[in-house]
Amino acid sequence: MKSNFFATTAGIVATGAVIGILAVVLQLNGNPPNMGICVACFERDMAGALGLHRAAIVQYLRPEIIGLVLGSLCAALAFGNFRARGGSSPITRFMLGIIAAMGALVFLGCPWRAVLRLAGGDLNALLGLAGLFTGIGVGTLFFRRGYSLGRSGQQSTLTGWLFPLLMLCLLALYLFFPQIEGKDKSGVLFYSVSGPGSQHAPLLVSLGLALVIGFVAQRSRFCTMGAFRDLILFRQMHLLLGLLAMLGAAFLMNLAFGGFHPGFDNQPVAHTDGLWNFLGMVTAGLAFALAGGCPGRQLFLAGEGDCDAAVFATGLLVGAAMAHNFGTASSGAGIGPYGIHATLIGFAVCLLIGFLNSKKA
Repeated sequence: MKSNFFATTAGIVATGAVIGILAVVLQLNGNPPNMGICVACFERDMAGALGLHRAAIVQYLRPEIIGLVLGSLCAALAFGNFRARGGSSPITRFMLGIIAAMGALVFLGCPWRAVLRLAGGDLNALLGLAGLFTGIGVGTLFFRRGYSLGRSGQQSTLTGWLFPLLMLCLLALYLFFPQIEGKDKSGVLFYSVSGPGSQHAPLLVSLGLALVIGFVAQRSRFCTMGAFRDLILFRQMHLLLGLLAMLGAAFLMNLAFGGFHPGFDNQPVAHTDGLWNFLGMVTAGLAFALAGGCPGRQLFLAGEGDCDAAVFATGLLVGAAMAHNFGTASSGAGIGPYGIHATLIGFAVCLLIGFLNSKKA
């Protein structure tokens, strides 16, 4: 059996560096500043493109999400890791995806974007990362109590292919209904003509770089939630070194290309409400922990046939749409009118899920 370089310490560091570098390359090619890749934000944009919400400034069918899944699929097929499995509390995982999206959009970013925001000088991200660490820390308390959503079982091969096939269908929609300059709709898809949704790299750049990230991340098992979980539970630094490499690489790229602007104020697509930056990511972090992976990791798992991860990713898409329809998502002006409610209710639901699925409940 051939050894897997990406599973080594050097491999996880290389993976993190690749993600950090390519994320800034995407920013330089048109993606929003400090948002080269953000799974929560990009699924929100995709929900808008599909008409699931009508926030006009965040509607675009992001090829990066498609590329992350298909890149993971290619790696899984190439190295014999594709295995269709699922059936572990799907409705609970769907709910956790909704809660995770709402919490992340109170902060305005997934764990990857928190790292990229910090690499660009946005000091508000420190509070988001602290919240993420705290939320995952609460999750580890449930792990110590025997928390489990049950075992996954083998599924039909077709079932494992459904989520990657959905991504291919979305790519086909993008190709059949491209954006018409100055128009906010093309066929069945909605497009932003201003705001973050209108800022994007060319299709081939977005899709190609995301395929690379999906491929190497699937091989290395890169996961931000796992990095903090392993540090807290086992004092292991393996995954955390990859996360630090992502931060360092993105920081150096921003320094080299003039993208580093330190401070709390006037940061792109960010707000300065420190309490809810922190608490939004506490809720999101706990949801990630209970679901077994950060948003990026869930997409990679879905690409290799994990239907439970696909259910979570679908919940994330629905939750992102709900966040804008229900006024819970934040903006540069501050948190949404119902962001506090969503954060606290989501946290309470996560606690309930954690207690009821622990052996020592």
